Amino acid sequence: MYEKILVPLDGSKLARQVFPYVVELAKNFSSEAILVAVCDPEETEESKVCRLYLNNEAEKLKKLMRASAVHVKTAVLGGKPAEQILDYAEKNNIRVIIFSSHGRSGIKPWSVGSTVHEVLHKVGIPLIIVRAKEEDEPVKTGLFDTILIPLDGSKKAELVLPYVIELSKKVKFEVILTQVIEVGRHVHTIGGLEYVSFNDQDIDKEKSESRRYLKKIKSQFTGTKARVITEVRVGNSAEEIIKLTTEKDCSLIAMSSHGRSGIEAWVYGSVTRKILQTSFRSVMFVPSFTKR
Repeated sequence: MYEKILVPLDGSKLARQVFPYVVELAKNFSSEAILVAVCDPEETEESKVCRLYLNNEAEKLKKLMRASAVHVKTAVLGGKPAEQILDYAEKNNIRVIIFSSHGRSGIKPWSVGSTVHEVLHKVGIPLIIVRAKEEDEPVKTGLFDTILIPLDGSKKAELVLPYVIELSKKVKFEVILTQVIEVGRHVHTIGGLEYVSFNDQDIDKEKSESRRYLKKIKSQFTGTKARVITEVRVGNSAEEIIKLTTEKDCSLIAMSSHGRSGIEAWVYGSVTRKILQTSFRSVMFVPSFTKR
């Protein structure tokens, strides 16, 4: 699942912040790491500078790898960044893309940079978005220290599990399996869309079912290096997930693009979208139509 890692770079220090996490993943899985930059592919001055930049970054990554036998490659692409990254990933059997949330344009109020946002809409393989930090902010080195996996009981939401389970066979970390029980639900009525609140008895029943469900999911980690705990919350899904990441100091949120509600007008579901927009945690994003 992690045999070939694509690492898009744009010349910025922010984009390079993914290197410690590429090293952690690549060394554990003997992965091939491919650094790519999008610029003029022809033999121009820009192309020469771009190739020189990528070669220098590849040397820096190799030094971080130390004695590891991990193979590091580079590729200069020409065209629109998002389109070229996706095209290269598809043609070269890339298994995961590791992106910094921001690059050359700097950290802005929007959740992720424009290129990352565009890739999110079309990517068909797992994408790890590492939250870029300001230069004076300490960078947490353990991307896989504490992984939060939000689930809603659907098969689509569970698509993320094989990737975390595979990781937990090689790396020791804590996994928090969580399900949020909504206090009500929108239903279609003759008068339109109405919000129906659940009573305490309904919520207690949902909580009991959720605990049984999470216990069953937890059993899938048997024999791995992961320490797994479960959390059942009540409230707004996105808000409770974000709150939990702060309480537990999660280093990564691992989630599928869609859950129970299925494919909506947006490419990724509403809960996933809100987390990507407002959380300050790194995210492993597994599309519900992922190629495996």
